[in-house]
Amino acid sequence: MDLEFTGEMWFWRGPAPWHFVTVPDDECQAIASAASLVTYGWGMIPVTVRIGRTGWTTSLWPKDGKYIVPVKTSVRTAEGIDVGDTVTVRLVVDAR
Repeated sequence: MDLEFTGEMWFWRGPAPWHFVTVPDDECQAIASAASLVTYGWGMIPVTVRIGRTGWTTSLWPKDGKYIVPVKTSVRTAEGIDVGDTVTVRLVVDAR
């Protein structure tokens, strides 16, 4: 499953702070339909992600009935992204 969407970069200040982009509702529904085939525990879903020219592998995290994409510092630095910026996210969920 290949998806593309735009979203705002946000920061979670928890005990392990991290930056995320929230997957929009329509895309979350599509992902949820394949979740049982690909999740490896706690609802985490392995994906390949691309923002701009930078790609990486990670897992979508379930949060409040949606999914969120964790964005590494190296990606934010390479693409010049900061909190509040709107980014285009391309992700691939391998639901074979």
